[in-house]
Amino acid sequence: MAPRHGKEFRNEAVRLALTSGLTRQQVAEDLGIGFSTLNRWVQKDQDDALMSGPHTDLETENIRLRKEVRILREEGEILKKAAIH
Repeated sequence: MAPRHGKEFRNEAVRLALTSGLTRQQVAEDLGIGFSTLNRWVQKDQDDALMSGPHTDLETENIRLRKEVRILREEGEILKKAAIH
């Protein structure tokens, strides 16, 4: 079953629900959609926003930490070799 409303309509509905100052019930009625549908769209948008933002920071931090681990391991190898000789 194809979605009845396009992505642009959903995005606009979510934006209105979050920023218009109207209740979600009123926004849903004005747009001719169900209250639970609007709530589901808002929740999905908030979940997506939560998952998208920090991941970039985590990926950057992982790259930095991997580089640091590699350097520390190399330094440890150098110290081991120096201790043996």
